[in-house]
Amino acid sequence: MELGNLLLAGDIGGTKTKLALYQLGENGLMPLREGTYKSINHDGLEGIISDFLAGSETLPAAASFGVAGPVNDGRCRTTNLPWVVEESVISNHTGIPVVRLLNDLQAMALGLARLPQEDLVELNPNAQASIGNIAVIAAGTGCGEAMLYWDGQTHHAIATEGGHADFAPNSSEQDGLLRFLRAKFDGHVSYERILSGPGLYNVYQYLADKRIAPESAAFRDALISGEDPGKLIGQFAAMENDPLCRETLRLFVSVYGAEAGNWALKALAYGGLLIGGGIAAKNLAAMTNGDFMASFRDKGRFSEWMGKLSVKIALNQDSGLLGAAHNAAKLIA
Repeated sequence: MELGNLLLAGDIGGTKTKLALYQLGENGLMPLREGTYKSINHDGLEGIISDFLAGSETLPAAASFGVAGPVNDGRCRTTNLPWVVEESVISNHTGIPVVRLLNDLQAMALGLARLPQEDLVELNPNAQASIGNIAVIAAGTGCGEAMLYWDGQTHHAIATEGGHADFAPNSSEQDGLLRFLRAKFDGHVSYERILSGPGLYNVYQYLADKRIAPESAAFRDALISGEDPGKLIGQFAAMENDPLCRETLRLFVSVYGAEAGNWALKALAYGGLLIGGGIAAKNLAAMTNGDFMASFRDKGRFSEWMGKLSVKIALNQDSGLLGAAHNAAKLIA
């Protein structure tokens, strides 16, 4: 297989792995084709890449992958998959000469920074445009956090594992949620136990246990059929007007806004906050009704400052793939 001017990009998540092939030309990156794989059905990334490239006569000149987990020295043990992903192993297995791994939120941050305004929804009507660090948060299969650090001329994506930091309740209702989750998980409770697809169901179980509202038979039947609980909660809250699912989304959004505000403070995010991940984009009604921003702003002496920050939801679900592709292009520049 000959080496060409193709680039391979990947977004490697706990639920799905998405790969895309790009042509690098004078006008930048042109997408050629892509493929999506259910991650848990595979033993590792190498086999998925080989399957995706099968039949191709040209080998990518470089590849970059956003991986859900901490990347250290070209190696990642994925957080929500039983995989170990290594740059050297991928290169040796596929023949791609240059391979780089990024944390998935690091790749997403790079992609979010390149999205056009029509792919973003502003949550703060009082936002004041400013340049500076940008905080990035994304609830999906897990909860990821990253920062776009502003050096005075350009942004640099910095990875973190902030989603695994301790959950800090700020109401009596959230105190109860913490106690419930401590019992369920036998100790440490991170934000990811709430701000994720599985976390949505954790919140649902807590409110069901408190008998906040009756659990609907239709929801139980859908759950028994094997549907994803997090996805069901959003659907039932919107379409079925299910009171327990509505309350679940309300509490979830409140915690989401509070932690997004925490991260914006820690990042000193004069450039605002970008929200990625599938949950926010798929539950826009709950995210835009004011609850998220109320929790985001509720930071005591910094509430006025928080109220001026731009807070945007990304509608484009391929920002991680886009960021990985641009990182691959830099590898051969």
